[in-house]
Amino acid sequence: MGPSNRHVSAWPRLAMLLAVSLSAPQPASADDTPERELLAAIARQLDLIDRQAEHVAHTAPQQRARYHFDHARLREDLQRVRTGIQDYLTPPRAQPRDPVELSGDYRQSSPPSDEEAPR
Repeated sequence: MGPSNRHVSAWPRLAMLLAVSLSAPQPASADDTPERELLAAIARQLDLIDRQAEHVAHTAPQQRARYHFDHARLREDLQRVRTGIQDYLTPPRAQPRDPVELSGDYRQSSPPSDEEAPR
């Protein structure tokens, strides 16, 4: 396998790590310290995923493919989740929830080149 395959295979592991982190059971107690610690850990993991996404975006080979992964959109969504966690952990005052949804669609379609265009 070449280096590009190694980067591609890392994404399923990162997605699984994020899913497990976000689905971790939250302890039900009057003291919210364990919850805050878990949320802080998730924020650190999001930072790691963001750095890896940035690295992959800069090192991924620029192939002429019809679809490619939209790293910028992923990083925007990671920032949005990270900001939500940070706002919860250090709220300046009570604030309403942000109703804007995450994009979620990271596959982009590239226009066909002149060579690929139907004749």
